[in-house]
Amino acid sequence: MFKEDPSNEMQTHRLAAEKGSAEAQFHLGECYLTGQGVAQDYAEAVKWFKLAAEQRFAEAQFHLGECYLTGQGVAQDYAEAVKWFKLAAEQRFAKAQCNLGNACRTGQGVAQDITEAFHWTQLAANQGLVGAQNNLGVMYEYGEGVAQNIIEAFRWTQLAAEKGYAKAQYRLGSMYTNGKGVPRNKAEAATWFQLAAEQDIHGAQSALDSLHITGYQESL
Repeated sequence: MFKEDPSNEMQTHRLAAEKGSAEAQFHLGECYLTGQGVAQDYAEAVKWFKLAAEQRFAEAQFHLGECYLTGQGVAQDYAEAVKWFKLAAEQRFAKAQCNLGNACRTGQGVAQDITEAFHWTQLAANQGLVGAQNNLGVMYEYGEGVAQNIIEAFRWTQLAAEKGYAKAQYRLGSMYTNGKGVPRNKAEAATWFQLAAEQDIHGAQSALDSLHITGYQESL
């Protein structure tokens, strides 16, 4: 039993997990992963995530994939990570779709397939996952797995930037600076570089400084 946390809620999770509830098994895994109400134990987290994942609980499948990806509580295994990400992605779990897209794009744990990478990234982006929206913008910008489309690149980058995603904010500033998918506008560029710099994105402050030097109030 949970000596570390005698709360009724924890006891309930434990009892339900032991009776085979996938949702309870997942929550128990989360507790071990984060050390919430119990001593942190990655191996124990993996144990409970796997039990839930084997019952097709999508969020557990995703977290189990993350454990294999990072080597937390289990030997690092990129192929095993991809296996679990795909199972969760097929259940429309957006974070798993994004991770699967990243794996297909880089060839980590699976044969590199840029078209497949675009497919999964687009599915995640369409569900509103901000990191996937940024990645989709990059893929449209450089024609990765899809015909190059600068207008679409700008649209997806802007969506992610407006949600506070720092990498997208930096990229949006660059697009305004260079007139990619949008008319050049140094004032807009400065706004987005400033936001990215406040989140410590590498290169954002120097880009902002360059605009100050050239006089960013002029829209080119």
